[in-house]
Amino acid sequence: MSGASTTDAVTDAALARETKSDRTLHALIFVGLAMAVAIAPFLLYPVLVMKILCFALFALAFNLLLGYGGLLSFGHAAFFGMAGYVCAYAAKVWGLTPELAILCGTAVSALLGFVLGSLAIRRQGIYFAMITLALAQMIYFISLQAKFTGGEDGIQGVPRGKLFGLLDISSDLALYAVTAVIFFAGFLAIYRIIHSPFGQVLRAIRDNEPRMISLGYRVGRYKLIVFVLSATIAGLAGSTKALVFQLASLTDVHWAMSGEVVLVTLVGGMGTVFGPVAGAAVIVAMETYLAQFGASVMIMQGSVFVVCVMLFREGIVGRLARLFRVSL
Repeated sequence: MSGASTTDAVTDAALARETKSDRTLHALIFVGLAMAVAIAPFLLYPVLVMKILCFALFALAFNLLLGYGGLLSFGHAAFFGMAGYVCAYAAKVWGLTPELAILCGTAVSALLGFVLGSLAIRRQGIYFAMITLALAQMIYFISLQAKFTGGEDGIQGVPRGKLFGLLDISSDLALYAVTAVIFFAGFLAIYRIIHSPFGQVLRAIRDNEPRMISLGYRVGRYKLIVFVLSATIAGLAGSTKALVFQLASLTDVHWAMSGEVVLVTLVGGMGTVFGPVAGAAVIVAMETYLAQFGASVMIMQGSVFVVCVMLFREGIVGRLARLFRVSL
């Protein structure tokens, strides 16, 4: 069988699993999510919801790599945090408009993803995870020492400015609308990726890499592409968060942030479309409303993680999908 016909056979068989009813269900859930996001700032603190959206987009990017690419990275905070630094610096020092500052941060994350991904994909499994962690720690120490990052103080007082030089987004509601558009744009981009022939090949590589190699697929190229895509969207989330909080700090580039996005993804449901969004809502809400308990919040988060692993390993959304026998 030729390479082209083999590709068509694999992707056609995988795409056939996506039924019309599944796509209809996804569309209904997406509309419901859009309606919830539209009314949320009138019921909750807008900055809290924007934080959830940023972390949800970050988790969606990570889920693209882990849930569909089968690559566990312990260093995704490097892309999230570095994009925030670049975006904040571009907006505050260079005086760029918000959309250009966000593009700068996203572009740097894409470039960083290509460089780090080219090194990391040479290994598999736990070795891949450890390499990403080591490379991310290098980025952390660079952020700590570099002058443009502000060291331990970070970059504070980042101006939100005017979008395209016209729309003033200094108010929370105006910025909320922009953040929501960015989130849904990223969400739809990821949805399209995972439901494309490229996404189906990724799943096949995740499930049986030796077989895909034997069929003639250049597995390393697919891994690098998905790594760069994931880093790019993570950078988009980090850049947006820097404008939301008008701050870029070491917290976002620290290894703990890499661990948090793993937690968010697993709690929501790895390898599901809507799982990372649910996980982000749960974890961010816990951090916010249980902040009065201080360091005990970490214990509570750990408890939630243990419960998820013990009772429903598929995560919240994954468990619901299995219960109702649908694809979420």
